[in-house]
Amino acid sequence: MTTDTEITYETMTVRAVRGMESRTIEKWESEGWEVVSQVPAKIRTEITFRRPAPKSRRGLLIVGGGVFALALAVIFTIGIIGERDTGPAETASPAPSEVAAPNEQPSPESMATATPTPSPLPDDVVLTSENSPEFAALLALTDTCSPDIAAFAAAHRGQTISFPGSIVAMGPHEGASTRYDILINAGDFSETFSQPGPSFQFRDENTSYDLNWIGSVPDTIGVGTNLGVTAEVDRYVEQQCLFLLDPVTTAVR
Repeated sequence: MTTDTEITYETMTVRAVRGMESRTIEKWESEGWEVVSQVPAKIRTEITFRRPAPKSRRGLLIVGGGVFALALAVIFTIGIIGERDTGPAETASPAPSEVAAPNEQPSPESMATATPTPSPLPDDVVLTSENSPEFAALLALTDTCSPDIAAFAAAHRGQTISFPGSIVAMGPHEGASTRYDILINAGDFSETFSQPGPSFQFRDENTSYDLNWIGSVPDTIGVGTNLGVTAEVDRYVEQQCLFLLDPVTTAVR
């Protein structure tokens, strides 16, 4: 929440594919939101909106702020008293058993078992098998219902991934004539062996404009078409073992 003189605002931030910002802004402005700022990234733009909060929320905000201030004052007072009571103890010398030996060296066993923890990549970095060992391991799975897929989808929801893939199944979405459910596996299409990795799916997409084609736009696509997929992680449907993706850009390989 933010306050501008007498008006209290609620804010939210949404992400739109580059070039699609106007459609996103138009959608939310129709619901009473106004644009505050836009921060473009390589693939998506973060757009911050605000709108006046309902009066009932403003009252709650005022009451909540008063309670928070009172609680903060009580905590501050207790902290001062605690510091006075514990001050002398902090200056006491450590017991002899707590003093580390100056020449102590780590044991070979501890050196052998210590492994560095990889630093997580920022959310605005597109995950590939080259820059993310976690994503590389996901693409190598042979069990499309592995719990590791659900864990990855939950941890990286809203983040962008990119991989070479191919269409292994495609059909109309709920009987529609121009919208499709497209099943994609990692790697080149093959009729002789099963491709590893999750069963990715573009669900309820129009093949002409929803896939955001880059490069040459194909006249038709279908089973066997090899694609370069860049997409946003949506969710994993455990009952169907399907990893749903939201297309960012698509290219024919």
